[in-house]
Amino acid sequence: MHTASQVFAVLIFFSMFIVIVLNKVPRYVPALAGGALTIVVVFLLIMRSPAAVFSVLNVGQMVRPEFWVPGRQPLESSGVNWQTIIFIAGMMVLVEGLGKVGFFRWLCLYVARIVKYKAVSILVAFTLLSGFLAMFIDSITVLLFLATVTIELARMLKFDPVPVIIAEIFASNVGGSATMSGDPPNIIIGTALGYSFMDFLVNTGLIAWVGMVASLLLFYFIFRKGLHSSQKKNPADPSLYPRPKEAVADPLLFKIYIGVFILTILLLITHAETGISVASIGCIAAALTLFFGFKNAARTLAGVDWRTLLFFFGLFVCVGGLEHTGALKALADFIGRVSGGSFVIVMSIILWVSAFSSAIVDNIPFAATMIPVIRSLGAAGMPLPPLAWALALGTDIGGNGTPIGASANVVGTAIAEKEGYPVSWGRYCKYALPAMIIVVGICWILLLVKFS
Repeated sequence: MHTASQVFAVLIFFSMFIVIVLNKVPRYVPALAGGALTIVVVFLLIMRSPAAVFSVLNVGQMVRPEFWVPGRQPLESSGVNWQTIIFIAGMMVLVEGLGKVGFFRWLCLYVARIVKYKAVSILVAFTLLSGFLAMFIDSITVLLFLATVTIELARMLKFDPVPVIIAEIFASNVGGSATMSGDPPNIIIGTALGYSFMDFLVNTGLIAWVGMVASLLLFYFIFRKGLHSSQKKNPADPSLYPRPKEAVADPLLFKIYIGVFILTILLLITHAETGISVASIGCIAAALTLFFGFKNAARTLAGVDWRTLLFFFGLFVCVGGLEHTGALKALADFIGRVSGGSFVIVMSIILWVSAFSSAIVDNIPFAATMIPVIRSLGAAGMPLPPLAWALALGTDIGGNGTPIGASANVVGTAIAEKEGYPVSWGRYCKYALPAMIIVVGICWILLLVKFS
């Protein structure tokens, strides 16, 4: 029998979800409203438990030394996941600094020059570059710069940029599933369950890149003929090609920020061995970025997407309401009963449900909702790590299915439309949805081989 607290927690959560999906207001607004309603209605009015509020807000965790340097023992988290919020905030500062000195534009132009400005070669190179960059930085940032440079090159070289942008979007979500620091769902999963960068790389990295190669081959054979013929009909003047060094705004700071970026990646790769938490790594990245670029520190901080951080906060409070009232435990029990206790069936359900759900709704709230579910399944005797990898792969790659499935999709298609290359739902889904199903199918087979 459902309690009043469970019913209201579920109603508030799904109301928030619906408003996010409708996309009529910035997503941080319904997230914060949902979080506030969860605290007031569920915790204070119905449960009459201020202790539940403090437990979900989880602020006290940040004053504990093990929050910053947990050592070899993983730090698991419930309620508001401050590890995720602080790490993402730190990476936003670093990425903002890299963008202001021209790093991403320089990298795109440098790769385009290597492949001799050929449209089909740009498709292959930028798809791989998108997947690789998304392993370390947020896929939204990857698409912001890649899509912009792709359109610039397309106008100069006279080819249609939409196929390349679709491939870049797809690759960013697949590449983001390979590591803990890739897509936000992985950061949430890793910090909540205590998994490291290397845990993800070893378990999802190879699977993701098998899917990456498959999707690249698919897009190559679908798009190469049209790209080649359009550029051949409209050859561009080589003297118009932009030079990579023209993108560098500050040569000295450019080199320093690359060093900070490399240091951050090394700290992420080794954080399980060094015992430094991802929150500490985010703070180190932000501090070094602001220190070396102190002249533009205020502009760098102003460029950080604080609304996304507010979105995460409100989301975690709403999910905390579902967890504390037992609603997610009930969902986990239901999945266990439906599967008949079969681990293979549970893993398959999580992968495919995550994939198709994330194609329809934003994959970040879905991942945050499912973490307590798989934690409950693990407590009931299921092997927890494979369920986490299935959730990561399903939410990240499944987000490719529609233009609204992941934040990178929204950003990439919005940039294309703003520049005069609208991407309709029909055109996007015609290519991305079948590719998503194929790649998730490959992941499913490889997960079964690895863990069954």
